[in-house]
Amino acid sequence: MPTYRAPVRDTAFVIRDVLNFQRFDNMAGFADVSPDVLEAILDEGAKLAENVMQPLNRIGDVEGCKRREDGSVTTPKGFAEAYRQYCEGGWMGLSAPVEYGGQGLPYLVHTAVGEYLSSANMALMMYPGLTQGAIAAILTHGTDEQKSRYLPKMVEGLWTGTMNLTEPHCGTDLGLLRTRAVPDGNGSYKISGQKIFISAGEHDMAENIIHLVLARIEGAPEGTKGISLFIVPKLKLDASGNPAGPNGVSCGSIEEKMGIHGNATCVMNYDEAEGFLLGAENGGLKAMFTMMNEARLGVALQGLAVGEAAYQSAADYARERLQGRSLSGPKAPDRKADPIIVHPDIRRNLMTIRAFNEAGRALLLWTALQSDIAHRSVDEQTRQAAEDHLALMTPVLKGVLTDKGFEHAVMAQQVFGGHGYIEESGMSQFVRDARIAMIYEGANGIQALDLVGRKLAQNGGRAVQAFFKTVGDFCEEHHSDEKMAPYTKALKKGLNDLQAATMWLMQNAIQKPDNAGAASYDYMHLFGLVALGYMWCRMVKVAQDGLAAGGDKGFLEQKLVLGRFFMERAMPETSTHLARISSGADTVMAMPAEVF
Repeated sequence: MPTYRAPVRDTAFVIRDVLNFQRFDNMAGFADVSPDVLEAILDEGAKLAENVMQPLNRIGDVEGCKRREDGSVTTPKGFAEAYRQYCEGGWMGLSAPVEYGGQGLPYLVHTAVGEYLSSANMALMMYPGLTQGAIAAILTHGTDEQKSRYLPKMVEGLWTGTMNLTEPHCGTDLGLLRTRAVPDGNGSYKISGQKIFISAGEHDMAENIIHLVLARIEGAPEGTKGISLFIVPKLKLDASGNPAGPNGVSCGSIEEKMGIHGNATCVMNYDEAEGFLLGAENGGLKAMFTMMNEARLGVALQGLAVGEAAYQSAADYARERLQGRSLSGPKAPDRKADPIIVHPDIRRNLMTIRAFNEAGRALLLWTALQSDIAHRSVDEQTRQAAEDHLALMTPVLKGVLTDKGFEHAVMAQQVFGGHGYIEESGMSQFVRDARIAMIYEGANGIQALDLVGRKLAQNGGRAVQAFFKTVGDFCEEHHSDEKMAPYTKALKKGLNDLQAATMWLMQNAIQKPDNAGAASYDYMHLFGLVALGYMWCRMVKVAQDGLAAGGDKGFLEQKLVLGRFFMERAMPETSTHLARISSGADTVMAMPAEVF
């Protein structure tokens, strides 16, 4: 059975040494997190993940959620109690504003702990994850009355939240949605329609569920311009803000899914349910993207988290499983065979996963820090640069880390051989759970189109040019450093490929849009490789400086080896991506649809 150990030391290395988070103690919340406090938070989050959440992961997969005849849903054994411990520990409101009951700590810290909890139990952590997205939307777009009415209970965890976007006939193309909102004459609306694939749509872990629902007000324009967002609580609230009875919201069924069985993915029916406009009328997409961007970073975190959990199980197995002899001679001569960790192909799998995971963790944490800067810095220009980074990196992180999370879960399963195909090993669950992250909150092909079609050209290309400058300046700064040369030369080559791909798109995509569509997926992964390579260079430089200062040799030298492995084995793929991008769309679009 799988076990899990939160990578606290690796996280602290990135936050403390690479990102140097104490530089930002002039921003709200950062001064409250000294290095000792950071370590204590990470340690406590690790204990919750390892001792409470992880033992329930297999139970959730086997038992799943059950819908009763009355439409209520029961979660797997132990989930409600674990969620209660999560809430009582203040984890739901770790980075939420103090005025609504949160602790106001950096989103950076929330993200770090979130990895541990998602690695331990992805399905269970979706319940608070969706709630935090709903909190962000109400915080950004709600009225003062709405904030005071809903946020304290949601931050405390007494109430959870959801996003209701998808309908049976429309997913990504939200302009086709049919759920309608009829003004009720008293400031509320009657919401009617059906939503599908609603994660955490109904469950028994909270006293109320606050659904955020996209709908079209009667008479609104067609398409996306006529969409509004509504707050629709499962239970109506009385004048004091307490639950006061049913609200025409019900779970019609639970989806039968490939994975994340412990999360209730529901078909939700709205029958003239009382709803309240959130944000501007017909401004639902703007409000929705607040949720979606938060959720997409959370899903990127899931890709990393599942890949890390699968890696740890595979590494444990590789050290214990005896099979064959080392090609260079027996490594365990007193035993009948060597542990499979001695075989180069097993190490290739493990090193690949770990090298991507460590860079992915650093990239996510760096981006989480940019979120803090965007929301907390007092300098407008600094906030703008951070917002640019967030907009650019969100599709890259979501698409690349979830693709790799699934790929790495499969690679970890492969280390087990036949035993990985047996449910008892737990590897099947990692593969099945990881697969959804590539699909929900915008399938990864949509992330790639968003990157190429919207984010590159946004604000005259300001964000992508800033990224190119950041990476290029790093390479130039360390150009004469012989110790950094194996890393910076590979990074510079990758950056050159990325810039060439960007130029090719500028020259070939406007007149022929299919070129952009055909190139987008490769471009997203090319961009991801360069971003991950940049994070490895930053980590390597810190590790080299740490070694020179007499730091922990064993720990820091691991960083140098893993970084070198990434540069030698992963970064050369940028050339392949560039070649595919430059081939254009002609062969992709050549065959008529009917021959497929």
